[in-house]
Amino acid sequence: QKVMRLESSQGKKSQHAEEVIFYMNCRAAYLTVFKSSLENIKSKEQLSLVLQQAGRNPCQKTVNKYWTSQTTTLNFDDFCTILKKEKPATKTELLEAFGKIDTDNTGYILHDELYKILTTRGEKMTRDEVSAIIKQADFNCSGKLDYNKFCDLYMTTSEQCCKTAREKLEVDSRLRQQQFGNQAELSSEVITLPVSKPSPRISRKTDHKLAPTKGDSRTPSRPSSAQSCKASISTTVSMGASSNRNTKLIEPDTMKEWQCAQSKGCFYLEEDGEIISHKYKLHLPQRSTVCITIKPLNVRQVEGKSYHWLSVDTALYILKENETQENLQLVSFTEQQNKEMFGWKGELGSGVYWLLPFTTGCRLKKVKPQIAGEAKLVYRGEDGELALTKEFRAALLDIFETIDLDGNGLLSLEEYNFFELRTSGEKCDEEAWAVCKENFDMKKNELTRQGFMDLNLMEANDREGDPSDLWVTLLSLGYNKALEMTEACPFVIDIYAEKCKPRIKAIYLEAGSSQLNRAICKSVVNKGEAKVMDGCENIIVYTYKVGRRITSVIENKSENKVIIHVNNEQSKNCLSNRGLTVFAVEVAPKSMMVSQHVMPLNEQEEWLYNCVHSLL
Repeated sequence: QKVMRLESSQGKKSQHAEEVIFYMNCRAAYLTVFKSSLENIKSKEQLSLVLQQAGRNPCQKTVNKYWTSQTTTLNFDDFCTILKKEKPATKTELLEAFGKIDTDNTGYILHDELYKILTTRGEKMTRDEVSAIIKQADFNCSGKLDYNKFCDLYMTTSEQCCKTAREKLEVDSRLRQQQFGNQAELSSEVITLPVSKPSPRISRKTDHKLAPTKGDSRTPSRPSSAQSCKASISTTVSMGASSNRNTKLIEPDTMKEWQCAQSKGCFYLEEDGEIISHKYKLHLPQRSTVCITIKPLNVRQVEGKSYHWLSVDTALYILKENETQENLQLVSFTEQQNKEMFGWKGELGSGVYWLLPFTTGCRLKKVKPQIAGEAKLVYRGEDGELALTKEFRAALLDIFETIDLDGNGLLSLEEYNFFELRTSGEKCDEEAWAVCKENFDMKKNELTRQGFMDLNLMEANDREGDPSDLWVTLLSLGYNKALEMTEACPFVIDIYAEKCKPRIKAIYLEAGSSQLNRAICKSVVNKGEAKVMDGCENIIVYTYKVGRRITSVIENKSENKVIIHVNNEQSKNCLSNRGLTVFAVEVAPKSMMVSQHVMPLNEQEEWLYNCVHSLL
């Protein structure tokens, strides 16, 4: 037991040491571009530059994922989160990419071929940019690129960027301590907080003396670095089996006389674990009582078969559009539940509203594939012609149902472009759509199911039966090699209005925006239970239970950034979106952020949420 305790202690110390190194590297990279951690990233160009200083080389698609149409600024904590998700490329990964071009495995790529690839595929480069690469004598000779040498130089340059940034930070102690605080020596002077009277809603919890009492064999609910914690807040919520199934939501069947609008959509899981989804605008021509619901979409029902995405939690945040899109006002969110459906019923004035779908990531997350082989997509018939397999056709029909947002059985150019953006990163213009109309079955300038099938068959024929491109499409839509949708969750939104005809339209397909994060935080602060840290009244943890999930938000009212350790070791039958039982978060000054979302691992059993937030 002593050996096990020692190993556990060493493991936790190692994890803590890795965190310290990671944040030090983040700070070093940030300060090569900005004078202070309090400065915000204000443009895509700044985001790209500071990521490069941290040893990343982001493509435009990656930058667009974090700097969306609704982004105005990103802070240092956002930057740290991005670095956790965007791992630096390894030499092995680079060599594998070049190996797909160098099919003969010579170790070289002809300059002419490099020109063609880099100027016509993916994020297209100019000929001058490609020329700048092939003029480098370090890895070019006799009209060829030695990509082994190129990869070596790439890795060396990336490492040198990080090293230079760290050295600058180490030399300048003023930068290391005054602007960021010193993790190892977090003194009371650094986090002096003014004492203020808490709201009557806020309860105090003195939990920084958590040693077990005599005769109590339980381990204290503290993070591994408890010896450096200044204060803690403990929150416990006990839930019965399926006790979270709220039936307050009025069934839409009782509103048959109301006018209705519907749109489908989908949550997609990115390689780094980020979740993207459609975002919508709702138009109401006049004031009316409305009922808005969201639930997973059951695109296909096969008897005896369960579908992973039907257990994924869904929610919808309703924001009012004011004069500027930057300052949307939270109206409400879908907190009433009826089985897998979540909804909200209330009165809305005339105008434009944003509907932002949300899922916690507790159920929709990356899983290690355990599949031997891959499903067959195409085959050659007796006449030698290519055809789609029955399994692939079924998957394509499910995809069609998902991307047919208005549910009319046809794909408009707008609907098809959401599909194209997701699978290829590009849009189909009017001219290309006209070509589709000439070659594939359409009705009223919209693509039919058969036309969609034929389009995929043409892609297979273009590659002479090679399914590689078809798999790229399927994987980007959340399918695994067994043609199971495991990394996506289609959903359907219904809006019922008593006095007018509502209109809903999908506008974007992108990751959760800062507007959504603010809405989540505000909803938890408005409705949840608040606990203030005893002796640190500017650090407040809000906990809110809605339906099948519990969400906690940390608010930092102080003038300094704080590091909070979160410990869930005493929770039972719980699933956190963080994927860890113990982790740390940084909360910027005068800000709030989501600590975690938690759901039951098994809904048929009781579950206990026991979380300790500790201030270092």
